[in-house]
Amino acid sequence: MPKILPINVEDLLRAHGVESARLEFKAAWNRGPTALQVLQTICAFANDLQNLNGGYIILGVAEIEGVAVFPPEGLDAKEIEDAQKRIRGRCKTLDPPYQPVMSPEVVDRKLILVIWAPGSDTRPHHAPKALQGKAGREYYVRIGNETLPARGDILRQLLSLTAKVPFDDRRAADAPIEKLRIERVREFLRDIRSSLLEEQDALEIYRRMRISSRVNDHEVPRNVGLLFFSENPEEWFRGARIEIVRFAADSSGNVIKEKVFRGPVQHHLLGSIDYLRDFSAHYSEKLEDRPKAEGWVSFPLVAMREALVNAVYHRSYEGEPEPIKVYLYPDCIEVISYPGPVPGIELQHLQPGGSVPPVPARNRRIGELLKELGLAEERGTGIPKVYRVMEQNGSPPPSFDFDESRTYFRVTLPAHPEFVAIVGKGFRAWKFRSWPSARQQIAYRSFEHSGMADYADVRELYENAIKKIEETYDLNRENAKYSLLAEAREMLERILQMDVPRKNHAWAWFHLARVLRQQRSPETEIRYALNRARDLAYGDSRLIRNLERFSQPTLDHSLRRNSRK
Repeated sequence: MPKILPINVEDLLRAHGVESARLEFKAAWNRGPTALQVLQTICAFANDLQNLNGGYIILGVAEIEGVAVFPPEGLDAKEIEDAQKRIRGRCKTLDPPYQPVMSPEVVDRKLILVIWAPGSDTRPHHAPKALQGKAGREYYVRIGNETLPARGDILRQLLSLTAKVPFDDRRAADAPIEKLRIERVREFLRDIRSSLLEEQDALEIYRRMRISSRVNDHEVPRNVGLLFFSENPEEWFRGARIEIVRFAADSSGNVIKEKVFRGPVQHHLLGSIDYLRDFSAHYSEKLEDRPKAEGWVSFPLVAMREALVNAVYHRSYEGEPEPIKVYLYPDCIEVISYPGPVPGIELQHLQPGGSVPPVPARNRRIGELLKELGLAEERGTGIPKVYRVMEQNGSPPPSFDFDESRTYFRVTLPAHPEFVAIVGKGFRAWKFRSWPSARQQIAYRSFEHSGMADYADVRELYENAIKKIEETYDLNRENAKYSLLAEAREMLERILQMDVPRKNHAWAWFHLARVLRQQRSPETEIRYALNRARDLAYGDSRLIRNLERFSQPTLDHSLRRNSRK
């Protein structure tokens, strides 16, 4: 069976890398109500009101509260054939006509049909309200997990998108197809475990991934293809990079160091996140009236990562935009992207308890690929997460701002107040040089202030992370597993921000690799975590043995007996 879908099918069914609003499950197929619902949902996905790049309808899979039920119920071969034939015919009744991609797949030895309806270049479409008779027609859109007729303000918003293709999904008519590097494309497909890797023809892979398009008699890349899979996206999109600037700790405001991250979008994003990982310092203090040490980090890694991902996802790559800028001050971090948010998003939507309205995103394909890689999550979840992790760390709340003309968008992450006090008292005249030594100086002064370098909180973080990883093996609900793994990851990443013995970091990197594997994160991230663990594992024979066994299929279950230090 030829492979058509660029996404891993099991990841798709489990909503890994795909927002739940982009999924519709149907346990069975019939030519009546199901056929009509499928047609109207295809119309809604094609209209792509929020610029999420459409969605998927899966026939042969039941759902409970939007979550797929395993094993699939499946369809027989005749039902699969009939469904494809009927859907192709009915889609001709859409105006303008539109055809989705249909791919029969086998999951748990059951046949299912995946209908992929990407965002259309010729929207808006309208569909019949009924399969027979003269019931009229409606424009359909996707609101949350529902397919609904577009009316009132929603209809006016949809009509304003007439034939408007987001910049990242447009054809790059002046760029030769050879600018796409098949090695980078295959690396991406390996990271998301796509069966499209089996395809040998590079042009066929590009077409199925929708990163190229036919123009007259030749193939040209789409902008998203150049951003993710060319050697130098700045050749076509000036400002497609991240600049990080570190300022002095004294009052001079002098620049200490500048670092520029270039290359494909996912690479300069991951490079920047890794750079910031070592920027944050940890403080630990043993209090006489408490059994454990109290600790905090100057800047939580999760908050820094979310701010960067948000900037990459929602910035513009059209025209002559400025690069993303990250300013590192002793008392805060600023992440600035250009221009500001799309119309419809106001400052009150970004406050605690606020919610982002369903306005079209600026980049539908960039967001889609970042989510498939596990770098971005469901739309609207990043800002609440930043508030949460800052509060858990004891830091002041973040701030979000943009000017009236929406020329920029800025996220400000304040440093932990005690960190600011330490820097203010002891480092007014001290300037950052190489970060490892600076980090050690802050840590040593902090521990000197508390009287001892107490690592009790590291042990507790480690034990709680392992406990949460182990609990996932006894759960069948994907949402519960996802929550536990996310919490374990945050704990392990916090340990990696601390000034602790090499052994602590080695084991934290190893278990982070376990979590990343369960989260189906990109292979590049998993390999990076493993390599860091190996670099620090010398002399620890038990960790070395576990690293050697990491590739075994039964590893995670067998490791449950060996993971505690």
